[in-house]
Amino acid sequence: MSASIALVGDYNEHIIAHTAIPRALEYASSALNINITWSWVETKTIDNDAKNLTEFTAIWTVPGSPYINMDGVLAAIRFARKSKCPFLGTCGGFQHALIEYARNVCGLSDANHAETNSESNTLIVTPLLCSLAEKTGRISFTAGSQLDSIFKGQETNEAYHCNYGLNPEWKNRIEAAGIHFTGFDTEGQVRAFELPAHPFFIGTLFQPERSALNGQLHPLITAFVEKSLKS
Repeated sequence: MSASIALVGDYNEHIIAHTAIPRALEYASSALNINITWSWVETKTIDNDAKNLTEFTAIWTVPGSPYINMDGVLAAIRFARKSKCPFLGTCGGFQHALIEYARNVCGLSDANHAETNSESNTLIVTPLLCSLAEKTGRISFTAGSQLDSIFKGQETNEAYHCNYGLNPEWKNRIEAAGIHFTGFDTEGQVRAFELPAHPFFIGTLFQPERSALNGQLHPLITAFVEKSLKS
């Protein structure tokens, strides 16, 4: 059993999440006693068909937006969603997965991100009321959801580094099209989603990879790696 994971993003050694992700994957690999490999896939290398991702068993769209090539990121997410390839999107990955879904499933072709196109009439991702840069907070999950199962019905304390999140004006429209918002902070703000029609398609505004900086194994990353296995 093995897994090959594409880390979609523009690697930057100064981004904390980028240094934490390989450690987090190593912890999951060791805990599961399996062999996994991972490769950074620069966004500028991804074309509209995301053909260079077909060799991987899973896709993780990592933090670090704005990306050099937003269209490449959206193509990678679309490929994962349509091909049923296990997908994890954290921070910027969470945000862009919602944009991809809004464009290609909800029919909102001009769906966009306030960070890169603040003039859009359909801003799916907008500035948070309070910045979550270098913050931590409690998250609870909807009973019976995939995330609730992964976290064994428990709340979790997670780290963030972001200033943007879901625009609540579009929450109902996106959820009606199939996305389930299942992770919430203590004030009820959306912090995670999943796509029940997909074997593993999960996005979190928080950065679970940061657990590795404290030498901790993270249940979400372990579950993602386990789903990524190919016999």
